[in-house]
Amino acid sequence: MSTNDVLDIGLDALVLSAKLAAPVLVTALVVGFVISLIQSVTQIQEITLSFVPKAIAAAVALLVCGHWMLTETVTFTQELFGRIPQLVGG
Repeated sequence: MSTNDVLDIGLDALVLSAKLAAPVLVTALVVGFVISLIQSVTQIQEITLSFVPKAIAAAVALLVCGHWMLTETVTFTQELFGRIPQLVGG
């Protein structure tokens, strides 16, 4: 196993991590921005008003994207296991 192989696997893992985290993070970002905008317009500064909708939206994003996320993870793992003979030189 060469250094390039290790770097390639690490890069693939980081890209996969970013792809898997993106739906939940973007959803929480958008919902947080909308709630903050509403709070600034109405001048209601309740902390739970920003946390609860973000938590619910993140849960919905996980429900909607969960199957895709699991499929991507399984595909990556299968490709990684498939590369083992090439990596060990067999």
